[in-house]
Amino acid sequence: MDQETQQDLFGDFAPTAGVHKSPPDVVFQRSLRAHRYRLTLRRDGTAIATIPARGSEREALRFLEQNREWLERARARQRSRPRSPDTWPLGGHVLWRGELLEIRKAVEGDRPQVCIGADVFRVSGFHGDLRPTLLSHFLRRAKIELPARTWELAAETGVDVKEVTVRDQRTRWGSCSSSGTISLNWRLIQAPAFVRDYIIYHELMHLREMNHSPRFWARVGEVCPNWEDAERWIKQNGSLLGL
Repeated sequence: MDQETQQDLFGDFAPTAGVHKSPPDVVFQRSLRAHRYRLTLRRDGTAIATIPARGSEREALRFLEQNREWLERARARQRSRPRSPDTWPLGGHVLWRGELLEIRKAVEGDRPQVCIGADVFRVSGFHGDLRPTLLSHFLRRAKIELPARTWELAAETGVDVKEVTVRDQRTRWGSCSSSGTISLNWRLIQAPAFVRDYIIYHELMHLREMNHSPRFWARVGEVCPNWEDAERWIKQNGSLLGL
């Protein structure tokens, strides 16, 4: 059984029709690509029971009940993880470039600015919730920095990339297409550099191996020896970014 869904291309789902008596805390979805029943827990707390192409709703319910204890343990672990606060006031702390840093006043006057670590951002004022303004700044930075780093690592590894996009993905850190397009979650700008690079390397290696086979992971290990450290960071801190 799969553990918590984290990032990447782990299948495309379509809601199944005609499911009756399904528990209110679980969403049943049928996947034409799945070969077995699977239970996953999304970062938003939604449990997903995947029904394979030849599976039945009755067997999905039975599979769910057999794994209820795992689901409750997974939910308990998820509740215990730190989460980003809903509002970001001056003096609050946010995850930025891998560190939990204070939002500090930088410049007063007609053009107020705050700083987070070494980075400075323009704001309309110092009162209230700064989160919407800062998130828009983060997104703009990500659209500049993430593609630039991807092109750099693509050149380093000799992988042919056609396009790099930065998106607001809620359940994935990155994805790629067989046509050579890599899409990255803008929240990577908030992660440590070694985690950002791991996700980019991960997607680059998918352009050589479009699977998660041992051969794929061997390729990842060749270009990113510390990938397991990055995976641990993601598992421990991804909730701070809403993933």
